Amino acid sequence: MKRKKIGLALGSGGARGVAHIGVLKALEEEGIKPDFITGCSMGSVVGACYAAGMTVDEMLETVKEIKPLDLIDVNLNLRRSILKGNKMYDMLIQKIGDVRFENLFIPFECVASDVLSNKLIVLKEGEVATAVRASSSIPLIFSPVKWEDKILIDGGVLCRIPVEQVRDMGADVVIAVDVLDNTRAPAEKVTGFVGTMLRVYDMIDNNRTDYFKQVINDDKTLWIIPEMEGMSQYKIKGLENAYKEGYELTKRLMPQIKNLIN
Repeated sequence: MKRKKIGLALGSGGARGVAHIGVLKALEEEGIKPDFITGCSMGSVVGACYAAGMTVDEMLETVKEIKPLDLIDVNLNLRRSILKGNKMYDMLIQKIGDVRFENLFIPFECVASDVLSNKLIVLKEGEVATAVRASSSIPLIFSPVKWEDKILIDGGVLCRIPVEQVRDMGADVVIAVDVLDNTRAPAEKVTGFVGTMLRVYDMIDNNRTDYFKQVINDDKTLWIIPEMEGMSQYKIKGLENAYKEGYELTKRLMPQIKNLIN
């Protein structure tokens, strides 16, 4: 019997996206490796690093060492964004080099949103680090990325979890990881202009993604949705706990995962 091709779709999630590493660790321990990976925003960071050959333990060590100042590079042109995003790119280059998509160990694609055409763009050619930088450019926080004739921002603006894209790559079954399902913070914790802006963005994103999950809910897709109660995607805090929750939930779901792929 022909083995099913496994697709792994890693969704956006900022700091909460560290849970993706825990998911990968749990899958590896069971001898499960994806044939294809797609990622959005933080999911694209983790997916690209894994596809480029970084081990789960190497990614976890990087997470433990990372500090806010490692990512903060204030943009003097505040009309475009608060941060430039160059430090994020530099860190990616340090970890995976200037590898191109065609040279990855596992086929990988990531998604970004084009502000000129209002369309979701699937990035699968060229330098991986630049593509991931584009996929992770949260609007108004990080500067957009110019890619050919496009101006790209965070893929999560249009598609939080790229399930259909990994199916298009050839996956028979999909393990989809959504780390932003439980992010509805109490209203009294939303303060200031930036906090209000991010809350509105989260509201739109959550409602759209809830509908998306209903539409593609079938027996060829299994959802992994860690709780991570109280953890903000915008703060570098509680990262090891996010890893733990991703790992433990995947372990609990292992019977369903094995049933899906077998």
